[in-house]
Amino acid sequence: YLARKFFYLWAKMTFGQVLPSKARCFYDQKILQKTFGEWKEQWTVCREKKLSLRADSHYRHLLLNLIFKAWRTYVCQQQGKRNENYVAESHAKRQTLLRTWQHCLVYVDVQRTKHGMQAVALAFRRRSCLSISWAVWRRQHYQKCTGHKMNILALQHWAQSLQFRAWLQWRELYLHTQNEKQKDTRAVTHHQHWELRRCMGAWLGYLNLHRVKKRQNELAREFHRSRRLRSCFSDWQLARECRRRMRAHGRDLEKRAARMALWRAFAHWKHYVVLCVEEAQQCELAEKHYKSHLLVLQKYWNRWKSRL
Repeated sequence: YLARKFFYLWAKMTFGQVLPSKARCFYDQKILQKTFGEWKEQWTVCREKKLSLRADSHYRHLLLNLIFKAWRTYVCQQQGKRNENYVAESHAKRQTLLRTWQHCLVYVDVQRTKHGMQAVALAFRRRSCLSISWAVWRRQHYQKCTGHKMNILALQHWAQSLQFRAWLQWRELYLHTQNEKQKDTRAVTHHQHWELRRCMGAWLGYLNLHRVKKRQNELAREFHRSRRLRSCFSDWQLARECRRRMRAHGRDLEKRAARMALWRAFAHWKHYVVLCVEEAQQCELAEKHYKSHLLVLQKYWNRWKSRL
């Protein structure tokens, strides 16, 4: 009995309340849960980076496309303006050549005739009128072209500002949704860790109580065996004394035998009552543990159903 008692004390001080195999299994499960959580967070971060890179590339492609379209329209406008200027300059050159030729003819006619002065005055008047009208037309044409160009540039700037504002709003909304998702995942993982700690504490308490009950049962068995050995030894001594003093102490032996029988019956009955009480307590603890386990399972089942 003493050797077994010290052996249990040595085992408790060496291994603790939890066996090394169970502790190793629990440690492996925790490591797997932590690695899975970190891998999931890295996967979500990589996915968010990919989405942001796609959005940036799409926005750059859209800006480059708009810039290319604006540059192409500007080049086309410049080419049209150059063509118009070239046609206008060629027409002006032809008109000037025609006017110079007419002036030469008028000058020859004036030199030839006396009435050439009137024709020269009329030609000068025509030339002045044409130059004024040409200058007015050219100024109006330049004003129209500049106004059209400014309208196009204003429309392009307005469209780019609208697209930039829409992109900023989309980016703010996307960041807000990602933050909300991260908060939800952190809350779920925190709640799961808290539930696991609570279940682990209840399981450890039940395990300690079971070990205490087991030790008490073993102590009771050892005590019962020792009592039985003592009673057998006392019976043997009584039988020996009875053989020696059969004739002298017959009645005393009968009385002692009756008392020992009553004492044994009372001891057996007391031990039976103790065992019944311990068994009822163990049944109640097992039922409470099973009910708590069922409540936890029902809670997780309801949460899983609500999330599904």
